[in-house]
Amino acid sequence: MNAEDGRNTPNPRESRSLTDTIRNRRAAALPAKLSRSWLLVNAAKGEVFSEAQISESDSVIFDLEASVSDDKKLDARDNVVRALEGGMSAWVRINKMDSEFWDDDLAAIAMLPGLRGVMLPETERPEQVSYTAMRAKAGLPVIALLESAMGVENATKIAEAPGTFRLAFGTNDFRKDTGFSGDPMALAYARSRLTIASRMGGLPGAIDGPSAASASDEQVREDAEVTHMMGMTGKLVLNVDQVVTLNESMSPSEDERDWARQLLEAAEGGSEITDGSYLPRLARAKKIASLASTYGLWNA
Repeated sequence: MNAEDGRNTPNPRESRSLTDTIRNRRAAALPAKLSRSWLLVNAAKGEVFSEAQISESDSVIFDLEASVSDDKKLDARDNVVRALEGGMSAWVRINKMDSEFWDDDLAAIAMLPGLRGVMLPETERPEQVSYTAMRAKAGLPVIALLESAMGVENATKIAEAPGTFRLAFGTNDFRKDTGFSGDPMALAYARSRLTIASRMGGLPGAIDGPSAASASDEQVREDAEVTHMMGMTGKLVLNVDQVVTLNESMSPSEDERDWARQLLEAAEGGSEITDGSYLPRLARAKKIASLASTYGLWNA
């Protein structure tokens, strides 16, 4: 596994045409540091794994924690082990560190060929990430899911901890812990904390919490606009039917791509620097072009 971007090395099995099990090729080839959509899949429902694998979600997370009741934890873990041994590729949200399941979760999945990394729920201290990474295996990426006031306030320390790959925001549990409403203004401080902490820790952009599973395409777009405005570059998603809309909303827009093309074409034509904003604008245009190319939009 490539620890820098969370990608597995190529597996010979991925050349087989097992579309009911093998990960969507486009999504599997995308570095996890650029993943926009992170699809959470209830690990107790093994029958939905195949749909998640062939979906357009940039990353898939088999969820052993929030969506699984205690009496189904062991069966869910068995589902994940069979899937990641049998050709599927995914991240796994393990159970929180102080639960009775955390250690056995890691022992069961750490060496599986299809494991891309783990998500650690209820992360509040940097040592929780580092210990999880050490307990698993060297180089295994850990997404720290911050779901409490303590987690958000310790975001920079967590981002700087050895083993942390990206930060993610657990909006629903954070609201339960703090009493905040779901209004974007109420959650702006917390989101900005994750964005700034990610920058301080040299991490890819933070991952925002999900829209409601029943949210319409319009609502998903509105939620993604808030995510984008807050400097976050990924978003959890609960419903596979929302993935395409989310990916489109989290990608450089057509207007942004047109603006970048015009600026880059002018630069290639030898246009001179006109003011102090030129170089920052040129850098932004190059970033837009790079992302659009990665997502298959630059020449669309």
